[in-house]
Amino acid sequence: MLCRALGVTPVYSEVIDAAPTRSMQMPLAELLGAFSYALDLTEGQPAGHCIRACWIGSHIGRKIGLSEFEQRELYYVLLLKDLGCSSNAARITQIYLNDDFTIKHDYKLVGTGIRDSLAFVLAKTGQGMPSLRRMAGIFNILRNAQGLVRELIETRCTRGADIARRLRFSEAVAAGIYSLDEHWDGSGQPEKLRGQSISIYARIALLAQIIDVFHTNAGPDAAIAEAKRRRGIWFDPDLVAAFLDVARDGGFWRDLASPTIDARVLALEPARAVTLVDEDYLDDIAAAFGEVVDAKSPYTSGHSGRVAGYAEALGERLDLAPARRRWLHRGALLHDIGKLGVSNAILDKPGALDDGEWVVMRDHAAHTRAILGRISVFADMAPIAAAHHERLDGTGYPLRLDGGAIGIETRIITIADFFDALTADRPYRAAMPLERALDIIGSEVGKAIDPHCFAALKDVAGS
Repeated sequence: MLCRALGVTPVYSEVIDAAPTRSMQMPLAELLGAFSYALDLTEGQPAGHCIRACWIGSHIGRKIGLSEFEQRELYYVLLLKDLGCSSNAARITQIYLNDDFTIKHDYKLVGTGIRDSLAFVLAKTGQGMPSLRRMAGIFNILRNAQGLVRELIETRCTRGADIARRLRFSEAVAAGIYSLDEHWDGSGQPEKLRGQSISIYARIALLAQIIDVFHTNAGPDAAIAEAKRRRGIWFDPDLVAAFLDVARDGGFWRDLASPTIDARVLALEPARAVTLVDEDYLDDIAAAFGEVVDAKSPYTSGHSGRVAGYAEALGERLDLAPARRRWLHRGALLHDIGKLGVSNAILDKPGALDDGEWVVMRDHAAHTRAILGRISVFADMAPIAAAHHERLDGTGYPLRLDGGAIGIETRIITIADFFDALTADRPYRAAMPLERALDIIGSEVGKAIDPHCFAALKDVAGS
């Protein structure tokens, strides 16, 4: 094995070697349900929000008599409703001068009236900032309110629908995600659709989303009261009636709060059968969620794809077998998925991070391991992808591994990530020329960077 040839203790080698030949037969619902926890992070919601919304919305869909095929499409709209949420995070931070997670989480609890929205803007914009900066931010929102709301929602909805198509879902599923923020009375966005012109999947998803938010925050009575309050305004009255029927069953609420809710939602998938998730589909899924990650910040656009491309090229140069390079490519696409749990107030900060901010930033590696570790077909790559900030000298994070415990795949992702970080624009500096980037990386050889990987990078970069 190459790791032995390089003097690396093969801590992960047995797992790595087995990964490309592992059976790919598994329920698609299990795979995407696990990934939905990453979407919860970027939407500022407690873990399991999309899973719980799927439970709620699926029961409503059954109650109104959707066909089995429609129930299946609804199921995936509910799991993936927040696919586009990372794409407006940077703009939310910029507009509200605040942490995007706080804004997204708290806004879902705001009522439907103008006074409710005004109170939210006054309370949340520029929290902790100097008065003049706060007032400028508030004035900007109030002056441009309609345009800003449309911009934020359209960005999110368009990106979410596009990624759903990349995940091979139908136009009906994409439309359900795109129209999530349309309201029954025509006051929603992005197209101000009204009544039954709104996708039935979107109508159910919006209702299920709000029910979960209020239930999680204050219990069943609060969720029921909010559904009634928004009936005929945000929500289809017939869907609210269906929900109220469902809500009379105490078992519905017990199961919703159960620690086994994931398994219950998996069992709910209509016409459930083990879906053959083949190698090509896994590539598409990894690429799609890499796009979700990259959309989080304007400074990371295309980053995951570039790192994956560099990693695959380095793997070929270092004689990794094709199946292993393909597996490495997926790991590189997903290496930063934990950054969905980092606020854009930190990710896009133009100056140096303080100690507390560095703690949050470093946590993204642990988030990556936790997210990928939930997914059986990606679990083997979880420790590999999550270790890309470890250093050969043992001073990296999150586990302070030393060189003997860092496998060749991680070493490749590390140098590919480092190279792209230097040669792309960042909030605090412009992209570096190739020669300067290689000089900086070369200065870390033996400390953070593997010498064989560095030699391969110079060959690949044409230096």
